[in-house]
Amino acid sequence: MSKKQGVLLCNLGTPDAPTSQAVRKYLFQFLHDKRVVSIPRMIWCPILHGIILRTRPPKVAKLYQSIWTDKGSPLMVYSQAQRMELQNKLDNSVEIYDSQSYVPIELAMCYGNPSIPKALESLESQGCERIIVLPLYPQYSSATNAAIFDQISKFYKKRFFVPELTYVNGYHKHSLYIKGLADSVKAYWKDNGQAQKLLFSYHGVPKRFSKKGDPYEQQCHETTQLVVKELGLNKEQYQTAFQSRFGREEWIKPYTDATLEDWGKNGVSSVQVISPAFASDCLETLEELAVENRDIFITAGGKEYGYIPALNDSPIHIELLFDLLQNQLN
Repeated sequence: MSKKQGVLLCNLGTPDAPTSQAVRKYLFQFLHDKRVVSIPRMIWCPILHGIILRTRPPKVAKLYQSIWTDKGSPLMVYSQAQRMELQNKLDNSVEIYDSQSYVPIELAMCYGNPSIPKALESLESQGCERIIVLPLYPQYSSATNAAIFDQISKFYKKRFFVPELTYVNGYHKHSLYIKGLADSVKAYWKDNGQAQKLLFSYHGVPKRFSKKGDPYEQQCHETTQLVVKELGLNKEQYQTAFQSRFGREEWIKPYTDATLEDWGKNGVSSVQVISPAFASDCLETLEELAVENRDIFITAGGKEYGYIPALNDSPIHIELLFDLLQNQLN
């Protein structure tokens, strides 16, 4: 008899509420991860506890309040929809439906709730002996994918039984992913017209990551090139850039905000922005990209600015995730 299988669907995380207290709790966990901030603890902890966790939560909470929905955090809402629709698609693909063929999908967040340990406990309680880990990160980075691996390893460190684990390491060149991105741009163009420039804005990471072998930067550029080919754009019509940097350290360039400011000052009148690294819309897309960076571009002299939503729970995104699982399930 084949092993009972389960799926761990992972994303980064979100506060439980748009309040200072909830944001502080979330940032405490997020910024304590050495995969996220690798500064020596003797230096970093006094900064984190003495300054950041005292000053940042009220400011960040206000930003979350600006995007929060009646159903909760957009990232959580979309992630739950992805899990539910993927579960339905997986269930409907089984010819003989019984307890052994049923493949449960548990949603987990690397930081916040539902936590990875809780999700693994749920899969364990359902008798799963083989788990497929599917991080919702198209491009691999040690700051994201490896952080999930660390938490899973920590969970099983004290367990007497460790299930067979299969890890999906990314999908930045998958044909359905590229088609989904290209189709979303085309649909936006159909409704809004095509802008002078299309900006591919990915979440940034420190420059030293690339120097140490992290493939994230290269994979971002590869994704852009494949989408650009699908859209038929020339090199004057698009740009890849990186957002969300913090601290004084150099991050991979060019920076999204600096690029938009430069374009606005130098006669670019219209821009549309897509952020392929995000499987779900969240604070970094709905506030930072759609609002903050729009203001930067318009203030610098730009005229029209549009944000193209993430793939979220679109049918082609669910089809992509289903295909990734089908390639791994026995």
